[in-house]
Amino acid sequence: MTTIRSVVLGCGSYLPQQILTNAELAARVDTSDEWIVQRTGIRQRHIAADGEFTSHLAINAARAALADAGIDAQAIDLIVLATSTPDNTFPATAVAVQNGLGITHGAAFDLQAVCSGFVFALATADNFLRTGAFKRALVIGAETFSRILDWNDRGTCVLFGDGAGALVVEAQEQPGKLSDRGILTSHLRSDGRHKAKLYVDGGPSSTQQVGHLRMEGREVFKHAVGMITDVIVDAFKASGTTAEDIDWFIPHQANKRIIDASAHKLHIAPQKVVLTVDMHGNTSAASIPLAISVAVKDRRVKKGDLVLLEAMGGGFTWGSVLLRW
Repeated sequence: MTTIRSVVLGCGSYLPQQILTNAELAARVDTSDEWIVQRTGIRQRHIAADGEFTSHLAINAARAALADAGIDAQAIDLIVLATSTPDNTFPATAVAVQNGLGITHGAAFDLQAVCSGFVFALATADNFLRTGAFKRALVIGAETFSRILDWNDRGTCVLFGDGAGALVVEAQEQPGKLSDRGILTSHLRSDGRHKAKLYVDGGPSSTQQVGHLRMEGREVFKHAVGMITDVIVDAFKASGTTAEDIDWFIPHQANKRIIDASAHKLHIAPQKVVLTVDMHGNTSAASIPLAISVAVKDRRVKKGDLVLLEAMGGGFTWGSVLLRW
């Protein structure tokens, strides 16, 4: 029996030109390169220029993904943009991307699940494509987290960066087996009891101001490994796979220690883990598609590879996607 799968046709990414190193940060706040690298694995991050918005990053990543897929923007009928740093309170930044690409048909909307945003967006697009509502989607993660950081808070300002990544996915008929290309299973979770551990202290309804990111780092770390492994175990059960079957593990790039601990707990070999946190920092919803793009460009990820994605973000939200490239 055949089935409809959301198959990846291409990927793309965009990083702002400005790079902010740990040494440069150490000149601003009481920290050091050694301290940041030891605790997070981060060495540098990219920062959007003045006048460079989340939509600009997203448009550039989308164009790169379309070029990689070899299709015209007019073939896209759905855009799902994961972001916590939209250009405006409304309209959705996705419609700015749609307009920037010259698309006037189909639907475009934003999705907010913080660092889990790309996993949530990919799962959402997959459900739309499998029902036949749309044929081809641009799934984008784009952030300008530098705009919501308190640059005097050394516990958070060293962690985050700006960037965007995108996938082009298409509904295709597949044999209905584990060997199918495309998204095989996705698992999403949230638990609002943990809001105070990672949030932004502002918003249109509450303070009428943007606010700054606030985080209880130890609490986030404590919950992260357990939550991440929870949805990955669900993915293994749903697909009948194990850690040994995975070709590549591409997690949200928040902290190298969390990634290492998660991979160890799941018995995923270190050589299967894609790490970009050292180059990009935590780019929230953009981190997974940025990491995918790096691994595809350097030819680690190849057609037919089984790829496991996972993320955890404020809320808390967390989720996994298992797909065959």
